[in-house]
Amino acid sequence: MRMDELLPADSAPEADPLTVPAAARPNSGGLRFTSNVVGSLFLLTDIVCFILAAPITLAAYSLVRGARLAVPVHVTAFILMLGSFLLIRSSRQAYRRSLLDLSDNSDTTFDAVISSLIASALIWQAGLVEDYSRGITLLFLLTVVICLSVSRPLLNRLITRLAERGQIEQRIAFYGADPDSVSLTRQLLESLKFPHLRFVGIADDRARSTNLDLPMIGDLAALCDAARRGEIDQVLISGAHFTPKRLEQIVEGLSEVCVDVSLIPAQAIELAPKYRVNLLGAVPVLTLWQRPFRDMNQVVKRAEDLLLSAIGLILLSPILLVTALLIRLTSPGPVLFVQPRVGFNNEAIDVYKFRTMYTHMADLGAKKTTTRDDPRVTPVGRFLRRFSIDELPQLLNVLQGSMSLVGPRPHGTAMMVGERFYHEAVRGYAGRHRVKPGITGYAQVKGLRGEVRTIERAKRRVELDKYYVDHWSFWLDIYILFATVRAVLFDRDAY
Repeated sequence: MRMDELLPADSAPEADPLTVPAAARPNSGGLRFTSNVVGSLFLLTDIVCFILAAPITLAAYSLVRGARLAVPVHVTAFILMLGSFLLIRSSRQAYRRSLLDLSDNSDTTFDAVISSLIASALIWQAGLVEDYSRGITLLFLLTVVICLSVSRPLLNRLITRLAERGQIEQRIAFYGADPDSVSLTRQLLESLKFPHLRFVGIADDRARSTNLDLPMIGDLAALCDAARRGEIDQVLISGAHFTPKRLEQIVEGLSEVCVDVSLIPAQAIELAPKYRVNLLGAVPVLTLWQRPFRDMNQVVKRAEDLLLSAIGLILLSPILLVTALLIRLTSPGPVLFVQPRVGFNNEAIDVYKFRTMYTHMADLGAKKTTTRDDPRVTPVGRFLRRFSIDELPQLLNVLQGSMSLVGPRPHGTAMMVGERFYHEAVRGYAGRHRVKPGITGYAQVKGLRGEVRTIERAKRRVELDKYYVDHWSFWLDIYILFATVRAVLFDRDAY
């Protein structure tokens, strides 16, 4: 079941016959569509973009170059590109959308480039390449990309306007007068803040009233009558109290009318919105956790780490050498401090740092948080910690693969917040270890660098870490790396 299929309804007379008052909506009996029309509008818009791009390209090329073109060959190429583009978009399910997912997460530019290459290959295969201009192909591709980019915000605005006017609308009725289930379901759907959702009432064969502000439609027969009159687009069967046999009876009764029927498991409401709905074969499953880095994301992340850490070691090598020399000359002990910390999958890793404390005062488990004017820190170490130079040896950890450049900071195995261990003090703490720890992180560039003084500060750190895990992208990493420079230079909370 897709969340975007759960969409609302209008009003309906009721059993005996009770009347369901219509919600105020500026639709005055004109054409009305359900949210399923949104995908068709995107499909139509893409076709229009290609159709407009063709004459614009041909005219522009003739005007600039003044050369005659084999118009049939290029029109054929344009049609092949359009067909390839639509097939690629359809395979991505880009045209199966509703008002719940207007944002286009797939890359239309990439799909247009691939379709252009496919069209060119087919033209070459057909032996028409002598009359085929690569220049006009690139110009057509550029024109198509511009048209697609301009069309998206315009189409989104049009669809939203139609929804506000009631011309795109989904009218939902609930079957099952369980107040808790209906209330939670309604709260979840209303939190989406989409103008096309409209709730029309509740039906139940064994309950005639609820404490909710939705009217009672009546029993199953009354619900079917309302659907026949076109007053309901979708029925949500809510409540966990139905037996499998009763569910079968309800679905069989609703199969007599043309209406969408969806079942909401109790867990889908209780856990919302902390899951995604996926299909495991033909079985719908609620995915609560998912590996952040998988397939190409994993390759991109590792390539980013290897390339940037290698460049960093080369460029920063003079600073590394000078720092090592200062540590050796100013206090006895090793240059590097190797500390066990919690890493990926909650496994312990050895993290390299420049030693900033006196050797006899070292705290391997990081049980005690470093504080301002901490007597354990050497004079040179204080400077190194202020500008995070002590963290630079972790570039070696990145090359080894135990850390990333960007990720949640690795904590000591015995790190405390107040009188409690970090993992005991903050609920969901372990979730930050679903990715490799980083030299810098989202929490650090959001003002939470340095000492963890309070439970609230610790919780906020974990929230930001988990946000990074759930919303990772290459560009987010680049943003964090640049923001780290500002944090190191101007943040006074590190010591």
